[in-house]
This record gives sequence, C-alpha cells and structure tokens, in this order.
Amino acid sequence: MKFFLVGFMGSGKSTVGKMVADKLGWDFVDTDKMVEAQCGKSIVSVYGTDGEAVFRKLERDALLHIKVHTNNAIIATGGGMPIFSDNMSLMNTMGITIYLKCTPELLFERLKDNTVLRPLIAGDEDLNKMINCLLSKREPSYKLSTHIVKIDNSDTPDSVCEKICKLFEKRCPDKK
Repeated sequence: MKFFLVGFMGSGKSTVGKMVADKLGWDFVDTDKMVEAQCGKSIVSVYGTDGEAVFRKLERDALLHIKVHTNNAIIATGGGMPIFSDNMSLMNTMGITIYLKCTPELLFERLKDNTVLRPLIAGDEDLNKMINCLLSKREPSYKLSTHIVKIDNSDTPDSVCEKICKLFEKRCPDKK
C-alpha cells in the first residue's frame, strides 16, 4: 500500500509524512530527495542549471521507481508533480492520494521566510499573487485525490498526522 501526500509547497507533506510513516512503522519517501540523490544536485540547482522540464522528467522517473520498488510507504510528492504528465492518475492507480489543502493565507505565512530553497518562488516579489496563481492552476489536479485533508491555522503537524492516520485506519482496518 502506498499513501501519496500531495499539495502546495509548504502544506506539510514532508513534515507530516515522516510523522505518519513513523507512527505506522512504514517507510517514508520524499520525491524531492529522490530527485536530488538521482542527479547529485539540489532542486534549486536542477532548476537553475537544467530547467523545469528536466526536473519534471526526474520527478516522473522517481514516481516510476516508486511504482516498482516501494510498498507500505508514505510518499511526499513535490508540489507540482500532480499536474505534469499523468502523474496524478498514476498515483491514484498506485495507492491512496491525500491532498493537504491549506488556504493561500496559511501558505503565505509558511513560505514568506523560506523562499530561497523553493525555486518557483525564489526572488518573487509578490508571494501572495504567485501563491494564488499557482494554486489556481494546480488545485484541479490536487482535487483528484482520494481524500482531502483541510488544514487551517489551528492545525499542528500532530493534528494533521492524526487526521491522516484515521484515514489509514478506515482504509486498512486490518493493519491497526
């Protein structure tokens, strides 16, 4: 079984994904880390030197690797992965997809001090506008997820972890 966490950058896919994997005793996979290991460069460097098209191809390769070589895992995807190729459809056939849905305002608060490590927002002077623009393009794909977990200002990583674990228990009652 594979649980894919999808959502905008800053939604907590990696943070919460690690927590859920630990709680379930499953593996945790971060597709961005897979891409970095595969090409020996940071995501920022791949974007800067090779461009987005190369990065999206590397993401797709990581997803195909997961399809064959990964089981019983929580997978944190890159924020743009679901909208390229047929990645969202592929993830839905491979396992359960969970959209970590945050408001644009919450995303802004989480991202405003962390733009250097995120190539799509690095140097963007109007972060609010960029978030709203990108989110409007990506959300139709995100909404194809098996489940949507809404996250607001009162949610902590622990509370989001609990929401996902409850979904797991509903989907896999024999694995409690």
